Amino acid sequence: MSEYQYYEFLAIDRPLTKDEMAELRMLSTRAAITPVSFTNEYNWGDFKGDPDKLMQRYFDAHVYVANWMTAIFMVRLPIEVLYEETVKAMSVPYMLDFKAVKNHWIITWSLDESENYDRFGVEDGSGWMTRLAPVRDDLLRGDLRSLYIGWLAAVTREMMDDDEMEALTVSGLGNLTAAQMALAEFLEVDPDLLAGAGMGSPVDHTEKLSEKDIDRWIDALPRNEVKAVMKQLLEGKGHQAERIIRNRFCGIATRPTD
Repeated sequence: MSEYQYYEFLAIDRPLTKDEMAELRMLSTRAAITPVSFTNEYNWGDFKGDPDKLMQRYFDAHVYVANWMTAIFMVRLPIEVLYEETVKAMSVPYMLDFKAVKNHWIITWSLDESENYDRFGVEDGSGWMTRLAPVRDDLLRGDLRSLYIGWLAAVTREMMDDDEMEALTVSGLGNLTAAQMALAEFLEVDPDLLAGAGMGSPVDHTEKLSEKDIDRWIDALPRNEVKAVMKQLLEGKGHQAERIIRNRFCGIATRPTD
């Protein structure tokens, strides 16, 4: 079987400049480079670039697939999106890695030495970025289910001790987004394990709130908070505004009721 490697990078928050595209061209004469992406396949030789460094400098998402049973997905997030406590709780060596670099987290989900020979016999890597990239949007909104999926991948591969406690409790595992389901497939999480986690996950109490409850909560917001959120929206910081307001809302909405 011949060697095969697939690299794809995506710039989401801002397009690449002409100078940056020229710098990337120095790494590969064959790569397809656009203002928002870098894609290349190798059937011999190796990529000259360092994916970690490229993520730090240029890109917000990365997919790597090699036919020696390896698959990697990476995203870059603003540092304020995740608390250090969450990072420590969810980190799993060689499976789910978090790296703090300046103002960002670089998160890496890894599948190594898969035994799915049929998959990697035909896997060409293309198509995964489209399916996986929205995971980053989920995380920007404060949805941590993709991190839990990374932890379940470690459980699937028996990298956790039998007596090791669940790292982080998250809600909504029984109703994953399309991107989260794709991530579970990408990492080859045991479907039965994922289904079991969904049945045992806590209920998202915000789903029980009526539109009237939400309107009442919005009406009670202090004017300065409303102004701050509107300013963030006008400045193009929609994800940040949504994350802040959702976290504030969920903090109140999930309080026990009589």
